[in-house]
Amino acid sequence: QVQLVESGGGLVQPGGSLRLSCAASGSTLDYYAVGWFRQAPGKEREAVSCISSSDGSTYYADSVKGRFTISRDNAKNAVYLHMNSLKPEDTAVYYCAAAPAPILLRLPGEYDYWGQGTQVTVSS
Repeated sequence: QVQLVESGGGLVQPGGSLRLSCAASGSTLDYYAVGWFRQAPGKEREAVSCISSSDGSTYYADSVKGRFTISRDNAKNAVYLHMNSLKPEDTAVYYCAAAPAPILLRLPGEYDYWGQGTQVTVSS
């Protein structure tokens, strides 16, 4: 069983950058697929970026491709989401999720463990 805690959210101006962190405890993330999801008011939860446990394969939503980068640091038992060139439409609560799988997972229902979320607000 894994507990996940997100951090790094906040208020940033358009064009700015943030780094979100997902810290895990209770188990190592070495063999877990990890995903970042976001949900804005009135919208469905959507996958932003995901990373596999086996070979580091990654997935990015078209809306963030080229701007966001997901990475994992197994030594720190953490996963990060570097967000650059932020836009107002990136405003949402961002969630970290994990599942004990060796492959890339992209659907919310495929994940077993979720963090509490961290708010990202992009506004001038």
